[in-house]
Amino acid sequence: MNESTTKTTSHFSPCASLAAIGVTLRQRDLFGPIRKPVRIAQKTVKHTPLDKLYDAFIAMLAGAHGLVEINTRLRADVALQEAFGRSSCAEQSVVQETLDACTSENVTQMEQAMQSIYRQHSQGYRHDYGRQYQILDVDMSGMPCGPKAAFASKGYFAKQRNRRGRQLGRVLASRYEEVVVDRLFDGTTQLTKALQPLMEAAEQTLALDQRKRVRTLVRTDAGGGSVGEVNWLLLRGYQVHGKDYSSQRARRLAESVQD
Repeated sequence: MNESTTKTTSHFSPCASLAAIGVTLRQRDLFGPIRKPVRIAQKTVKHTPLDKLYDAFIAMLAGAHGLVEINTRLRADVALQEAFGRSSCAEQSVVQETLDACTSENVTQMEQAMQSIYRQHSQGYRHDYGRQYQILDVDMSGMPCGPKAAFASKGYFAKQRNRRGRQLGRVLASRYEEVVVDRLFDGTTQLTKALQPLMEAAEQTLALDQRKRVRTLVRTDAGGGSVGEVNWLLLRGYQVHGKDYSSQRARRLAESVQD
């Protein structure tokens, strides 16, 4: 059988729409703020530590639920790699080693880089506070995980008893469907303890001074509705919308209202 000696110059990808996004992200240099300040102390053999972080990022966009899927979702898809500017892809275990090598200082560097990216590309940061209120929703999501994972501990996870996991706290700019900040907590932490650090991080990212805070509505569920947390938000100048889980306090309030 005759074989062609012509080199292949085109590739096909099952993630064609994602490949188009990859070209756009390269043009905007989305990873630029991460490339400069984040310095992971790991020797480069074939791929730099930031190359491997980039591979993990692409794999997540491609729908990977874990790093083990890098080999099947990204490494086998040459066209997708090229769309994001990668000529090859690191093996999944090598990417995991890079994440294991990260320190708390690297986490801080990444948080600062993410803040820079959000300010550069988001609508929430450019919100017109004089025209309408900024709406921030604060909530927690349970993330079950293995017992050896960082921050893993027994806590509340919906419909899953005696599970270990972590809690992901997020502040959302709801008008724009944007995640302003997210932080990882141990499995026992609920919104009553996480509300203040989450809002302090959001204040820094959004540059919320007193003028902006009075034009910002913070919404929480009952988990963030303790008296101390509500008063802290009010003292900061925020407008607050939440739920109250005290039936006695609700009854006393109802009895104090006259028809």
